[in-house]
Amino acid sequence: MKRSGKFLCIGVTIASLAALSVADAVAHGIAPQAPTAVEIIDRTEGRVLPMYWHDGRRYVVGKPGNEYAMRIRNGGAGRILAVMSVDGVNVITGDTASPRQSGYVLSPYESTEIAGWRTSLSRTAAFYFTSLPDSYAARTGRPDNVGVIGVAVFAERARPIALNDLRRKDAARDEVGAAQAPASPAPAVRNEAAAGSVARDQSSRLGTGYGRGEASYASYTQFERATDTPTETIAIYYDSYENLLAQGVPVAPAPLARFQPNPFPDRGRFVPDPKSQ
Repeated sequence: MKRSGKFLCIGVTIASLAALSVADAVAHGIAPQAPTAVEIIDRTEGRVLPMYWHDGRRYVVGKPGNEYAMRIRNGGAGRILAVMSVDGVNVITGDTASPRQSGYVLSPYESTEIAGWRTSLSRTAAFYFTSLPDSYAARTGRPDNVGVIGVAVFAERARPIALNDLRRKDAARDEVGAAQAPASPAPAVRNEAAAGSVARDQSSRLGTGYGRGEASYASYTQFERATDTPTETIAIYYDSYENLLAQGVPVAPAPLARFQPNPFPDRGRFVPDPKSQ
């Protein structure tokens, strides 16, 4: 059963991993996609957070109080639907997350950032790293999945090509011929969220808070999913440096606080003669 309906459309990007070869995708009415690129940006420090692999999972180090965003890039030639969750909560609706829910529709080759919980078609509440009790999920009675960011990607069902179009357009005729080529095996769907949890002090874990309001514009658009299941599911886990280190995640040493020169260290009234100093 194909799922269609209205979904949010903003300047965002997520590329999905092709579940079929180009020829097989065209034959099934699915636009082939390029791999999804997802990064976590520390907005407070203005840098991309390094990702660390451990036991098949991806991790980033979060710093309490810092705002962050998800940068997503779509490398494919077709639109995709990205259903996004933080701490097990849908970032658009606030419901307990499921791949069947609302998501963002992303245009081909587009790249953008999702920086907060959507509160309206023109506003979001900023994501920021915080203690588990202060997280939005915990404050709404759902603390069990705090510490993970998820993206479920769906390809769009392609519009059927009319026979008259094939006769008029050589390019369309060539595309149909390519669809008859042998199909390559479909790569396995990644689901990194299906790993076991690590026992640790709940109160020290990081979650994502419901932060300051910001302008962020979106609109509704029609989208029909090519399949009922995601083409790709991505999970990125996060916690403090100390907690990840205790779990055995090979994180780099915590960055040291660097001295920053002050352009106005003293408030003298005039510039003195250096010889008198």
